[in-house]
Amino acid sequence: MNIQQLYEYCLSKKGVTEHFPFNEDTLVFKVGGKMFCLTSLAKWEEGNPSVNLKCTPKLAIELREKYEAILPGYHMNKKHWNTVLLNNEIPNKKVIHFINHSYELVFASLPKKIRQEIENSEN
Repeated sequence: MNIQQLYEYCLSKKGVTEHFPFNEDTLVFKVGGKMFCLTSLAKWEEGNPSVNLKCTPKLAIELREKYEAILPGYHMNKKHWNTVLLNNEIPNKKVIHFINHSYELVFASLPKKIRQEIENSEN
């Protein structure tokens, strides 16, 4: 997966917007105003791409035990976030699955009214 594929995939999901709330380096994807995916553009340029993704606490631990390329979320609540190193250990299909899981967790946590607005939107 390259940065363009990540960018296009995240933005293809319903209700997703992109932001740079922290600095010019950290690209954040949100649904309903809540983050579900973050990445450092500088890390991509350096050849060390990674993404921070939300995860259920139990699954987060299981994934960290299974994959060396999945770590507690960098600069995030380590109980709920993983950093996934995109170093080819984890197939793109799995990375897409992890992105979907993060999106779905965040989407499900939104107020019903916002979820309905997003579901009824064109995007």
